[in-house]
Amino acid sequence: MIEGFEGLKALVVGDVMIDAYTKGVVERMSPEAPVPIVSLRSRFRRLGGAANVALNLQSLGAIPMVCSVIGDDLHADWMLRMMEEEGLDTSCMMRSEARVTTVKHRVFDGDRQVLRIDEEDTFDLNNEEQSYLFRLIERQLSRQPFDVIVLQDYNKGVLTEWMIQSVIRLARDKGIPVAVDPKKRNFLAYEGATLFKPNAKELREGLGVTAETLDELRQAMRSLQTRLGCEYLMVTLSEQGVMISHGQEFHHLAAFPRNIVDVSGAGDTVLSVAALCLALHQDAKTIAHLSNLAGGLVCETLGVTPIHKERLAQEIALHREP
Repeated sequence: MIEGFEGLKALVVGDVMIDAYTKGVVERMSPEAPVPIVSLRSRFRRLGGAANVALNLQSLGAIPMVCSVIGDDLHADWMLRMMEEEGLDTSCMMRSEARVTTVKHRVFDGDRQVLRIDEEDTFDLNNEEQSYLFRLIERQLSRQPFDVIVLQDYNKGVLTEWMIQSVIRLARDKGIPVAVDPKKRNFLAYEGATLFKPNAKELREGLGVTAETLDELRQAMRSLQTRLGCEYLMVTLSEQGVMISHGQEFHHLAAFPRNIVDVSGAGDTVLSVAALCLALHQDAKTIAHLSNLAGGLVCETLGVTPIHKERLAQEIALHREP
C-alpha cells in the first residue's frame, strides 16, 4: 500500500510557516534578569505548517502542490528558496504586502526548549486576496487531476470560512476527497469534508464540551460527525493513541511506546498519511493505524521533520495489524 502512495497528487491549502531553531547550552543565569543565558551552538530553519505537510507527502512518494499566502518580506524569500531547494512547486504561492510571513523561533538548551517567539499575522485574508488565491486553486484543479486535497489550518488567516467552504464545494464537484486538520476559529466551517482530524483539545474547544473520558470523547465525536457530515472523523489523543469513526464503525487504537523528543509537526505527519490512505480508499482502521504509527515516529526527532516511507514501512512490519 505504501508503494501505492507513489505518484499520488495532493493539493495542500493552508497556513505555511518557517520553523527556526536556535540551539545552545545554558551554563549560567543572566546578571540583568532572572533568565538563562544560552550560549549559541547552531541555528537552522525548516519548513512548517502546510509546507511541512507537503514535505511529508513528498517523502512518502506523492506529488504535492502548496497553495498559500505569505508576506512580501525577507522571510518570504527564505520560504520560497527553501521550498525550491526541497523540490516543491511554488507556482501557487501568493505574496502579500499586507502580511508578514509566519516564523516560529524556538530556543533550545540542549534538547530542552526554553523559549518560543512567534512572528506572525493572524487576521483573515482580505476579499481581494481570497479571490486571487481561490482562482489559483481553481486553475490548478482545471490543469491536472488531483487525488486528494489537504486543508491545514493554523489560524493564521489563509483558511477563512469562505475559503474553506469554497474549496470543499469545488472538491466535491470534482469528486476529490478532502482531508482537514482544523483549528478552533473555523472549527465548524468544514461541513462536507471527507476526513476531519482534530486533536482531543481542539475537539473539546470546538464543541465547547469537557469530554474528559474516552466514552465522552466518543459521544462528542458522534455529535460532531453528524453536524459536519464528514465521512471519517479521526481524533488524535497523544499518549492515548487515536480514535476514528466511519458511519457506525468505531475504533480506538492505543499509542505505541516512544522516546518522545519533540512533538512539533506530528499533526502534519498524521494528516499527510491519512490523506494518502484516503486517496487509496483504505478502510478506517488502516487509516488510523498508519497515521498513528507515523505521528509517533516523527516525535522521536528534534525539530519539524517529515516521515520517510522506508522508515514507516519498517515500523508497519514491526506493528502489523492482525
